[in-house]
This record gives sequence, C-alpha cells and structure tokens, in this order.
Amino acid sequence: MAQSFDTILRGGRIFTPNGLAEGDLALADGRIARIGDVGGASAAEVVDCRGLTVLPGVIDTQVHFREPGLEHKEDLESGTRAAAMGGVVAVFEMPNTKPSTLDAAAMADKVRRAEGRTWTDHAFFMGTAAENADKLAELEGLPGCCGVKIFMGSSTGSLLVEDDETLLEALRHGRRRVAVHCEDETRLRERLALVRDGADSSQHPVWRDAETARLATERLLRLARIAGRKVHVLHVTTAEELPLLAANKDIATCEVTPQHLTLEAPDCYERLGSLAQMNPPIRGAEHRAALWDGVRQGLFDVVGSDHAPHTLEEKQVAYPRTPSGMPGVQTLVPLLLDHVAAGRMTLERFVDLTAHGPGRIYQLAGKGRLAVGYDADLTVVDLAARREITGDWLAAKCGWSPFEGMSVTGWPVMTWIRGRAVMREGALNGAPSGRPVRFQDTLPAHNLEYEADAGA
Repeated sequence: MAQSFDTILRGGRIFTPNGLAEGDLALADGRIARIGDVGGASAAEVVDCRGLTVLPGVIDTQVHFREPGLEHKEDLESGTRAAAMGGVVAVFEMPNTKPSTLDAAAMADKVRRAEGRTWTDHAFFMGTAAENADKLAELEGLPGCCGVKIFMGSSTGSLLVEDDETLLEALRHGRRRVAVHCEDETRLRERLALVRDGADSSQHPVWRDAETARLATERLLRLARIAGRKVHVLHVTTAEELPLLAANKDIATCEVTPQHLTLEAPDCYERLGSLAQMNPPIRGAEHRAALWDGVRQGLFDVVGSDHAPHTLEEKQVAYPRTPSGMPGVQTLVPLLLDHVAAGRMTLERFVDLTAHGPGRIYQLAGKGRLAVGYDADLTVVDLAARREITGDWLAAKCGWSPFEGMSVTGWPVMTWIRGRAVMREGALNGAPSGRPVRFQDTLPAHNLEYEADAGA
C-alpha cells in the first residue's frame, strides 16, 4: 500500500543531512516525514519545487519587536509578518520594551500577547538588572523564554548592567547560555563629549569606537570564566574582538549581522545618514573585512538581524539624539543569499549560520535542521531570482529599510512552519498561528501539552 502524507514538496534541490540533492520532501503531522524519492506516495497537497532550493527554516535569534509600550514602531503581529515574508520561521525577541521584561509577569504577558497574533514561532529573552540578577536561574526557565539577555552598554533604566559586580552576580545564577550586548558604558560616557553638542552621524563609530566594544567583550569573557557560564556575544563589529573570541570558543559563541557584513563607513553614513545608525556602529572597511574573515574561518556561530525599527520621524532628529537601530528581519535572507551569489559565503555556511547555529547555541527542541522527525520548518528560495528590495514589499511598521532600492540575487519564495505554508510568492496565507519555540533545557517542565498535541 502506497504511503500517504499531508504534503509533498517535489523536485526541488533539498539541503539534506547528506548535502544538497534533488528529490522530494514529505511532510506529515507538522514534521518532516521523508527525504528523497517518495515514489508513488500520495499527499493532500503536492507542491512543485522544480528550480527551487529547500533549506532548513531560517531562525532569527535577535529581534526587537517593541511590544509592549512602543507599538508605534513595531508590534508582534507586524514584526512576525515581516519575518515570514522574508523566509524566517522563528524569532527570539529582546527584553527592552516598556515595561522591560524583568520578571515572570512580564514574560507571561508577552507570551499571552503572541497568542493568535504571530505569523512565526517565537521566544522571548529575559532581561537582566541588579534587581533580578539573583533570580535568573528561575526566570530563565519560564515558558516562552529563550534565555537571558544582558546589556553592558546602550540601554535604559535598570536593564543596563555596567558594573562587574552585577554582571558576575547575573552570570552565577542559571545555566543556559547568556546573550550579551558588549559595549563599555564607562568609555561611552567618557567619549560622549565628542558628539554631545551636535555632530554628523558619521561620528557614531568615532564616539562608540572599536575599543568600546573590545573592552566590554574582554571583561565579559573574563567574568564568564570566573562564573563558569556560557555566553553569546551579540553583533560583533570589530577586528579586535575576533582574537578574544577565538581564544574562548569553549565558553563563548558569537553573532554577526547582515548589516555589518553589507554596509561600511563612511559610505553608509554619507548615503543614509542616521538610517545607518545602530549600536554597535557600522564601521570602516578594515572591520568589515575582518568580519568576513571570521565568517570564512568558522568563528561566527550565527547571523541575527538585530531588527530594531524606529519611525522616520524619530530618525530625523539631530544626531546624537537620534535613536539607534534599523529594521532587518525581512531582509536577512535576501542579503545573505546575495552574498552567497557573489561567492562571499557558501550556501552551506548560510545554513549553518541561520539554522544549524541557532539550534546548537540555544538547544532547540525539534528545530534547526532539515531532518526526519524535526518540525517541518522550511525556507524555500530561488537562488537565481534577481529582485529589488522595494518599499511596497516591506511589512515592518516603520516603513523603511536601509537596503531599499538594492538589487539582490536570491529570494525567499515560501516559508513553511510546522508543515504549513505561511508565505508563498510574497503573500501570507491563512491566519497567524505561531507558537512558542521549545527548548531541550526546559522540555520536561513546559512542553508536555505541546508534545501531546503534536502526536509525540
């Protein structure tokens, strides 16, 4: 008797555990059921993928979706809509909302807000402050939590952890990997005089210089060793940080962003002004070249977009009062595929940085690989498509992108999440049905209901 599946994606180039191969992919009960030729099997739906490449679903492990409190910039619905449109299947959202995510009530509120409103699967970071540093072991295990986030610089209110005592206290409480924004707040304050009375946005990487990042990363790695804690250094930007990270790979993973691989100073500030302003800054050609060397050498573990939208009106305030950050979740896949087309990275490295890496770093349960038994999360792309990033394609509330008008080679054409085609050819399907991401570290406590529902 012929096998029957829910869906068969037929005739594409599939990124299998054994490498790229032409064939079929069968999906059943929201999971990957069979890879390769499925012969005469039947399915409720057969999707023609000839000429397309089927990749493990892209996971963006750093986004700021601004809800609650700043919904005029972005919210969970619009942010995940942008993610799904860009081929992203899951997002990890940051705690610097209003109020900040610092306790169980704030985490539960975000999880509730996401129900029935998110187009992708999702998880939320717990923020760190002096007031909750000794409670993080309990807080990091809450349902919907992907881990702990620490801001060593460039945050507001109690989320800023600038002193070694509080940082060490936080690192000593808990066991999951801690994600950290590394800029040295003391040096930032000392150098603020360079721009305080007004300056051009091109001075952003002068004020927040490479030493500001290096100092913070060095401090973090030293304290992580004392605490015996695994850490993840977000949005690395400098050549000086790379040897430090390479010497500490046993405890430290690290991230690079598409914008730091794509843009460079001073050109980006001349063209885009404050739209190119983010923290840590876009830097000069020598730093961009070092980041690409880190990609090729395998130093970086993941690419995250650091999607951090602000309105155009907010971005038009005189520097340095302009807010730092830019949208990026929707353009992550097109930008990286364009780098693949240009020969700067291989498709294998793309998959490692956007799917396998997130799975390893955060110990995802059933996500991050295109393999039998895993969630049927797929990013289907046309590697030959030549497209322009246009304003009418962008879904983020802020309505702009620093990459608008850029032509790229390689484009996401379908986003499948747990066996459902959420996006096809630039259109969303059905209603939002995102779920909290599951983690191996917290499976026993929080996922029995999910497992039963999934038919495990």
